[in-house]
Amino acid sequence: MTNEDKIKQAFEDRDWNEIKTHDSWVIFKVMAEFVEGFEKMAKIGPCVSIFGSARTKPDHEYYKMAEEIAAKLVRHGYGVITGGGPGIMEAGNKGAQKQQGKSVGLNIELPHEQGNNMYIDPDKLISFDYFFVRKVMFVKYSQGFVIMPGGFGTLDEMFEAITLIQTNKIGKFPIVLVGRKFWSGLFDWIKGTMLEEGNISPKDLDLISIVDTPTEAVTVIDEFYSKYLLTPNF
Repeated sequence: MTNEDKIKQAFEDRDWNEIKTHDSWVIFKVMAEFVEGFEKMAKIGPCVSIFGSARTKPDHEYYKMAEEIAAKLVRHGYGVITGGGPGIMEAGNKGAQKQQGKSVGLNIELPHEQGNNMYIDPDKLISFDYFFVRKVMFVKYSQGFVIMPGGFGTLDEMFEAITLIQTNKIGKFPIVLVGRKFWSGLFDWIKGTMLEEGNISPKDLDLISIVDTPTEAVTVIDEFYSKYLLTPNF
């Protein structure tokens, strides 16, 4: 089905009673995804989620940095969660696997990143049809977010986590953005426009750390948990 067909279908006349019945059955599929996710993730425990572009190639510096970050996290006692696909996600699972650490993939079929990468054990791969169920798994079982350069999906995950912490819907955990050159323009706008307009508070900016190296990224997470006298996979 083309995008034009989808638009036409969304606005055509329809039997809303029939749609209501269909939507009611969708609830059970959503429930099934939550149950599978909770059961599998509960056995693995909290990890650090690594986000970034699925289009990043293995020879790119960001891929190599994500792989190194994942390896360092494992050596420091953390597990790693990714979206299970190629690019930065693959780098995260690869780095964790090399250190024989826990590594999870929360996969979803998308136009540019279909299929899971080869660095996830089959029993640690969970596939989702619904973005919102997948997001719950990322947040519920994350001890921190490491966010590499990426596209709209990466921004979506980042801002969702910031919003949930800002509104006290979840407890605070470290959100680390890697690559000052990539992220500086966005956060210059946030400070110069959103903050100046009064749409966020100055303290909201404290929810985010921007770093340039794998060592800095892992240090931010370690220092956060040392401050609260917690340990990896608490």
